[in-house]
Amino acid sequence: MWIAILGLPAVVLVVIGGLVLSSWRRPELGVVDGQLRPCPDSPNCVCSFATDEQHSIAPLPAEGGTMDRLKQVLNEIPGVQLVTDDGDYLRAECTTPLLNFVDDIEFLHDQKAGVIHVRSASRVGRSDLDANRKRVEEIRKRLAEQSSA
Repeated sequence: MWIAILGLPAVVLVVIGGLVLSSWRRPELGVVDGQLRPCPDSPNCVCSFATDEQHSIAPLPAEGGTMDRLKQVLNEIPGVQLVTDDGDYLRAECTTPLLNFVDDIEFLHDQKAGVIHVRSASRVGRSDLDANRKRVEEIRKRLAEQSSA
């Protein structure tokens, strides 16, 4: 009986540790044929290129200086670290405060359409309790506040 009681926390710690370690591996990201990569079937991803309701999210509006303001916004959000800045493409890693899970967020400035496409996805698990969608909407809100100030 004591082995089962003491062993359960150890198993839980090993499982959580494995999830955290696997979230540190960077998935294949970036631009393919002028678009951000599609979301996987799991519900823990949103992308402005997606057409299905589960994964679809509106792109961010873009006007002059939006990419610079976007970088500033990303630097102000706790747990977000800008990893790649290739001019019209940004990628950041978002680390959760509790278990240090890493999510990826990407931005692609489409100057012709006047928008910034976005993709935000969890590296592990299936459900993210809408964390990626909420993150994008928080960034959208902060950008709007900056442009109106």
